Amino acid sequence: MRIGSLFAGLLLSATLPLTASVATAEGFAGLLTGKKRLAPITLASGQPMTTAPYELQSGKYYSLDIVSDGSAELAVEGADFFRNVWINEVVINDIEIRPLGLSSLEFDDDGKATITFVTIRPGTFKLRIPGTKSDSQSAVFVVK
Repeated sequence: MRIGSLFAGLLLSATLPLTASVATAEGFAGLLTGKKRLAPITLASGQPMTTAPYELQSGKYYSLDIVSDGSAELAVEGADFFRNVWINEVVINDIEIRPLGLSSLEFDDDGKATITFVTIRPGTFKLRIPGTKSDSQSAVFVVK
């Protein structure tokens, strides 16, 4: 019994410094470190969504704001984009949502949604306003 207690004490003293360093670490580790903030997508009646395509790297962590000015009820859809990224969270009005997937976001009024995601697969993907055909009504993501 005494050897078991001694062993447990040694094990505890050996792991305590590791536990302390993990407990005091702040934020995310690994893949979710080094988040890159992208230029926002703007939803406004008759205005372009973005000024240029987004150039991304596969396996990197990104944050994207989608901002609506409330001039019209507008949505963005992009199943091909959403199926090729891992969505960490969507934040709307300080409410954090951790979805299994998305197909679209719709804004009835002005507001902002922030999506944090990790790119999974290389390719060219689009988010666009449904029912529009103009290139200015889409955001292009080129993932290398």
